[in-house]
Amino acid sequence: MPEFVQATIQVLLGIGLLFGGGELFVQGAVAMAVIFGIPQLVIGLTVVSLGTSAPELFVSLSSVLQGADALAVSNVVGSNIFNVMVVLGSSALVLPLRVESRLVRRDVPLMIAISAAVWGMASAGRVTWQAGLALLLGLLINTIWEIRTAREQPDDSGSAEPDIEEDAASGGWTLAVLRLIGGIGILTIGSRVLVSGATSAATYLGVSEAVIGLTIVSAGTSMPELITSLVAALRGRTDLAIGNVVGSCLLNLLLVLGGGALAAAGRGLEVSPELIQDDLPVMLLTSLACMPIFWTRGRISRLEGGLLLGLYILYIVDNVLPRTTLASWSDEFRLLMLCLVLPVVMIVIMTQALVFWRTRT
Repeated sequence: MPEFVQATIQVLLGIGLLFGGGELFVQGAVAMAVIFGIPQLVIGLTVVSLGTSAPELFVSLSSVLQGADALAVSNVVGSNIFNVMVVLGSSALVLPLRVESRLVRRDVPLMIAISAAVWGMASAGRVTWQAGLALLLGLLINTIWEIRTAREQPDDSGSAEPDIEEDAASGGWTLAVLRLIGGIGILTIGSRVLVSGATSAATYLGVSEAVIGLTIVSAGTSMPELITSLVAALRGRTDLAIGNVVGSCLLNLLLVLGGGALAAAGRGLEVSPELIQDDLPVMLLTSLACMPIFWTRGRISRLEGGLLLGLYILYIVDNVLPRTTLASWSDEFRLLMLCLVLPVVMIVIMTQALVFWRTRT
């Protein structure tokens, strides 16, 4: 079997295993939480959110253990870009997103601040274990704060979290433990298969592991978020659609990147110059793209959703173009993005905001 075909099969198989393992992990974890009497709101804010980010976590940890640091970091960066541009954009196309949730109004500025902090941490070329520990500590503080404030204002935040089915604990703790262990096992195997396939594909195509992580791997590990948000939008649960994206981005930065840096121990996570110069700034800009949520009081129109999807396509082209026969056009393409596309996007967003506020007035 040709090497590239084998690598492709490994990538697809790994993504499938991650999807199934993540679902099994969530079922087992939710059942255990229900059995121990943990409130539904706490389960939604912790266990369910962790479940959608489990593929990213296991892939990054597996990458670190196999010495593929570039894949671990690019998976986090690419997943956050995919979440905002594709998941949020697709959900807005299904149903214009509007939410007054306190969680989103608080978490989006936090996501922007942490994205900027991560860029600063990585600017030296490495995310040290001390930085990883700080990110994990930030996750702990944020989770405690999230639960305390959500309990104080349940009416404002409850709709932003997924419902927990009443029969989630059916089958008892034995079945719950088996699901939990089975989910972790499948996630571990799936992450190893995906990392192996992605590394082989990168070697065969002559591109860096970072490029594979930013495109194929990040899109594959973000499938749970995409499906969850699309289903939520189809059901009219726009709070959940947006909250899922923002919560997943925060977990990717705090848990996945922090855990990966801690797993790398003394050597720290190596960050390539391309990620520092190009992709980390794009991740920060995509976080800033959530600001229309504030300008229009929690409304993202279909036009803005389409713009997000279009920008992601241009981002992928920008990553792939230099590695094709049209590489000589890459500088002109970036100039076009800078001088034409970005100003048009800013004008459209500002116009949407002004029209909304004028209508409100």
